[in-house]
Amino acid sequence: MSTFSTTTPLSLPFPSTTLTHTHTHLTRTRTQTRKPTLTFTPLHATNPDTTTTTITILTAGSIAALAAALSLSDPELRRRQQAVEVGGGDKEVVREYFNGTGFQRWKKIYGDTDDVNKVQKDIRVGHAQTVENVVKLLSDERSLKGVTVCDAGCGTGLLSVPLAKLGALVSASDISAAMVAEAQAKAKEEIQSGDSELVMPKFEVKDLESLDGKYDTVVCLDVLIHYPQDKADAMIAHLASLAEKRLVLSFAPKTFYYALLKRIGELFPGPSKATRAYLHAEADVERALEKVGWKIRNRGLVTTQFYFSRLVEAVPAQ
Repeated sequence: MSTFSTTTPLSLPFPSTTLTHTHTHLTRTRTQTRKPTLTFTPLHATNPDTTTTTITILTAGSIAALAAALSLSDPELRRRQQAVEVGGGDKEVVREYFNGTGFQRWKKIYGDTDDVNKVQKDIRVGHAQTVENVVKLLSDERSLKGVTVCDAGCGTGLLSVPLAKLGALVSASDISAAMVAEAQAKAKEEIQSGDSELVMPKFEVKDLESLDGKYDTVVCLDVLIHYPQDKADAMIAHLASLAEKRLVLSFAPKTFYYALLKRIGELFPGPSKATRAYLHAEADVERALEKVGWKIRNRGLVTTQFYFSRLVEAVPAQ
């Protein structure tokens, strides 16, 4: 679900009943806070066009009210105003946000303070599950000792630190200087300097476009939400060029339900929603990978009430 690392929390402003649909299974449930739901299967067991979607059933009155509200909303106007204020486009807006009010907000969400609301706590749980899945994915196959890993869009170090503690040689970067400083502090606190077998992650303030070098593994979690599809394709190609053996990406999946939640969230333009949020169809991400000679080996999906993230692991096709 920042820095470049979290999906924008969205919520429905009216009661609803949800249906969970997976082509062959239909279950009625009540909308409530729930533990993260994880779907993670090998490629051979997964149809690329099959995703878990949630469809919200609305009353006729709710639909009418929603349509009226959407017609009055102009999120693009707000975004253009934000860009003018910081003197640039999406990247400058993101940098400004995550060095200011966004940093304070996401530091709290990514931390362990009790000073979070229901939505923030739910996002914390979802993002933590994504990080846990990636750590397990990378460490189950073989030891991470001496393995070079690029954590692109590291945020507060929630992935970088655990990987370093498992022996990986981590190069971590983020567009936000404030996030990088927080990640460095976390690493110093959790990694014993006296342990000669562990190497402190190398943290840098960099945007994704500036990353270079070669790594065994490149990981980019919840960052593509800041890129429209055409720029996301170019970024995926760039990240793949840095990886030698595998590339792990997570992104907010583009489905009817999630697109609706995103649109509704735009009706409430508080400071927590100060950046654009782009959803991506899994098929589009897969096509971008195939264009540069990579294929998806594993797929996963983490969902909570306010956090949703598709996870893919790609490897060279040959």
